[in-house]
Amino acid sequence: MTDSIHPDVKSILFSKEEIHEATLRIGKQISKDYQGEKVLLVTVLKGAFIFMADLARCIDGDVEVDFMAVSSYGAEAKSSGVVRILKDLNAPVEGRHVIIIEDILDSGLTLKYLLKNIKARGPLSIEIATLLFKEGKQQTRIDCKYIGLLCPDYFVVGYGLDYNERYRNLPYIGVLDESVYS
Repeated sequence: MTDSIHPDVKSILFSKEEIHEATLRIGKQISKDYQGEKVLLVTVLKGAFIFMADLARCIDGDVEVDFMAVSSYGAEAKSSGVVRILKDLNAPVEGRHVIIIEDILDSGLTLKYLLKNIKARGPLSIEIATLLFKEGKQQTRIDCKYIGLLCPDYFVVGYGLDYNERYRNLPYIGVLDESVYS
């Protein structure tokens, strides 16, 4: 994929360089916070898989990864608020340091459900790392310790984020043209 802008993308919101810098900053902070500790990164598929892979490489220390797949969007541009677990964790979380890796913290409804679900499994600690944080969009209070970039209220794609399974492979995060999803 080249750096040229996709015809369905109105503008580039975050360049691949800005994404890399944010990922590196979060990785360094996690390395410092969990020095000498083993950390389990729990990644929400599919949107966060690219961020998680890059973030894991930026963490200095003992890191394991596991995946969950949930659905709250379907084919819509906004979260429905109804969360379904499509794939659960393989590893137990009891007594472990867990960091949930998110691509974008928007309404917070999906994340609220995941936090409750994982907390019930008895982790030693649980934190959240999100690449994008949409300020003022949360419908529920979420304490997010690691935030990469503040995102305006646009429907964004690229770097793992999609619309109807498209655009994940874009090396940047761009604003999707409304004509595509309206």
